[in-house]
This record gives sequence, structure tokens and C-alpha cells, in this order.
Amino acid sequence: MMGCSVQSNAVSESKISRVITIPDKKINLEVFTVTKTTKTNAIHTVGNPTSMTVMVNKTNALPKGYRPKDLKRPKVKFLFGNQNLEKALLRKPAATALEKMFKAAAAQKITLYGASGFRSYETQDALFKREVAQYGRKKAEMAVAFPGTSEHQTGLAIDITAASVQYHTVEKFAKTKEGIWLAKHAHEYGFILRYPKGKEKITKYEFEPWHFRYVGVKIATTIYKKHIMLEEYYSKSGV
Repeated sequence: MMGCSVQSNAVSESKISRVITIPDKKINLEVFTVTKTTKTNAIHTVGNPTSMTVMVNKTNALPKGYRPKDLKRPKVKFLFGNQNLEKALLRKPAATALEKMFKAAAAQKITLYGASGFRSYETQDALFKREVAQYGRKKAEMAVAFPGTSEHQTGLAIDITAASVQYHTVEKFAKTKEGIWLAKHAHEYGFILRYPKGKEKITKYEFEPWHFRYVGVKIATTIYKKHIMLEEYYSKSGV
């Protein structure tokens, strides 16, 4: 929900704008404007896509051409080996945190693999269109983000898998030792399980036990301890 402006595909008879601040210098959340509309399908373009705490979801999109400038490949195992692919990239803070998390997991004999990190607008567009063609738009919207609304484009989200699920991103990952360890410890490294089971009405996505988003240790810990979503965190913070 960071720094929002409304895209042209959302038309409203009545709009109310307000400026909101969250007084927390440590978190460094920027001032932003939210435009409320009478339409439920309004999509806002975030004003500061580089923020580590940027809100990206079905109603808050990144600028179409946005690509983080600090992308790097974390030194962790990927299911596709050493191939030079964009999905092996993360923003520097997230990459550093991921390395620490994978190392900590390995110390507990938990072997994790990165499946998909950064994803460009163009790649997301192709994935969404493929999903629509195969399953129809309604189902596609529950499983795949609309172009511009994917957390992967932020460079702060990564899908994680393991050999126990044949390196797939599947729901049963939640019941594996790897999935259980991540759900319990990810916040210690600044990551949150972004789409938990039972929170579909809030996130608008199906349960994804493999999808983790970097927000920093402080916010991640608060979200974990309070059992809330990123959307709820901002709501409870006065957003």
C-alpha cells in the first residue's frame, strides 16, 4: 500500500484521498497517499517500490518497468543449479538474509533450495496469460499474480523447496521438516510466510507454504508472534 496512485483501469464515482504516516524511524516507512474508491477492483500503483516494506498485492501494484537496481545472486542452493537465470536473483538485503537462513537450516540438517526469486513484469505477464489459458481467469487470479502485482517483482520474495517434495512448490511442503522449520524460524531472518492457510480471504491467494517475503527482522517477528498478515500489520499500525 506504499505511496499509492490509482491506475486508469479503476474508475470511481466517488474518491476520498488521505495522507498517512507511520511514526517509526527505525522501520522508515514513508509517507504515502491512499485513494479509496467505490470500486472493489481498484489497483493502485505504489509510490516507493524500493522500500523494504512495500505492500504489493492484488490492489497495490509496482510500476510496470520497475526492476530493482541491487539484485544479486545469493550464495545458496537452487533447484536449477548454477544456471544464470533471473529467478536466482534477490535484492541485496534479502539475499544476505537468505544466505544466513539457509546456513542456519543446514546446521539443523535441513537442506533448502531456492526455486524462484526475482521475476520481471514481462515474465509474470507470460505466466499469468498461460494460467488463464489453461485454467480460466477466475482460478488463475487465485493462483498467479496479475502482472505488476507479484511480490517476486520486488526482488524481496522467494519460493523455497526441498528434495522431500521432489523440488516442487506444493502444499504438502508445509508438512515436511523443511516447511515446518521455515514456518517456525523464517522471521528470525526477516522473512514471513506470506500466504498462510486460513488467511485466503485476506491475502486473496491460495495457501503457499513455499512463498516467503523479506520485510526485515522487526516486522517479521511482530507478524509471526501476532499471527497476522502483512495487510493486517499495516491496518493495526493505523493504515
